[in-house]
Formats: sequence, structure tokens, C-alpha cells
Amino acid sequence: MPVNAAAIEVHESGDSALRVVAVDADREANWTTVHRLAEWLESSGADGVYGAVPTYDSVLVEFDARSTSARQVKAFVQLGLRQLGHADTQVRAPREFDVPVVYGGEYGPDLERVAGQQGLSTEDVVRLHCAGSYVIRCLGAPAGSPMMDGPGFPLPVPRLKDPRLSVPAGAVAVAGRQAVIAPATAPGGWCVIGQTPLTLLNLANEPLVPYMPGDRLSFIPVPAADFGGYAGRYLEPAR
Repeated sequence: MPVNAAAIEVHESGDSALRVVAVDADREANWTTVHRLAEWLESSGADGVYGAVPTYDSVLVEFDARSTSARQVKAFVQLGLRQLGHADTQVRAPREFDVPVVYGGEYGPDLERVAGQQGLSTEDVVRLHCAGSYVIRCLGAPAGSPMMDGPGFPLPVPRLKDPRLSVPAGAVAVAGRQAVIAPATAPGGWCVIGQTPLTLLNLANEPLVPYMPGDRLSFIPVPAADFGGYAGRYLEPAR
């Protein structure tokens, strides 16, 4: 799908980065544009450009200010947008992952809190969280967390007033209109409604996590008694 270069804004971000923002009225088009641009920049081999980090609607383009300038990088970004604007390249087929989750109890300490805030039963929260699949929009902290649009809850989910100092690896959490899984233990203020027994982060692999933006995750509820049976297993594509 060609991109619309006219729906782009470019802003300097310090002395060694540009923030390219897609401002089309279509959110899906914005996401597609910034991720295709990031792929093009990463593969282009432009002198001085060493990173392109896409999010929901923007991409941070990092460069070495000793070997190039913001003006030159901006011109290169515009070149990329023109090329993508005339291309109709095949989009990478998404991989699909099934994620087993134990909801509630010690594995999901905020499940009842979310249910009360939404005016739902805990069963309905789990049902909505497991309905359909989720597109990974971008990778966040810590350690390549898969950032996704949230489930179809009636209301946005407030963050915790007092963030936890330690959230375990595999924590399945929601906040606002977003959903995430924590690949590594870290502090966090999102509401944890469950935990997957699978390991997402593999320090012996490159990349460190098995998924990438555009892939899809589906959550599958499993009983707490099955949690230990997944010990040592890594998340892998199901399809």
C-alpha cells in the first residue's frame, strides 16, 4: 500500500534525532506508514543514520551528528516517503502467537480491581481480554514488551496510583486502551490481570523476543494448576 507523504510532519528531537509523525486521519494508515518507513530506513544504509524506532504513529530516526545533519537526514526521510508513496510492496505476512494465561489470584492481582472499575464480572473481563487477537503495534520497555491496542472494555483502565516496584516476567497487563505482556521483571504501574507461564525473552537469541510489530497475539485462559507444566517453554509462533 503506497504511503501518503503529505500526511507527515518532521520535527528535530535534540541534535541527533528526528521524530517523523504520521498525521493522517486514518490511524491504521499512520501505523502502516511509520513502520514501513522504519523498515526502509533500516535497510537503506544511509551514511550516519543508525536507528529507526517506530511506535503507534511516529518513528524516531537517530543519526550521528558528526557525519551528517538534521537537514540531510530530513531530505533522506522525504526521499524514502516518495519511494514508498510510489510503491505497492507486499506487506510481510503476520505470524500468530497463542499465549496461555492464568487469570486472577496471585497471577492477576488486579483482575478484581479492573472488573469493579469496568462494572463487569471477572469472568467478563477475562472473556473480553481473550476475544479475538491483538496486533503488536510496537515494542516497548522493558525488554521488547509487545505493545497492543487494549481489549473492548467499556472504559479506559486507570493506572495504579502506586506503581509496583517489581512486576514478574510474563505479567499480562492493561492500562488506558492498551494491553501488554512483560518479558522481564521490572517496575510497573499497569493493572496486572494475569500471567503467562511461557518465557518471552531469550538472551541467547537475536532478536531477543520471537515477535515483531505486525504479528498477532491471542490469549488463551488456562487453570492455575497448569502453570508449572509450562516451565522452560518459550513463546513460539503457532501459525
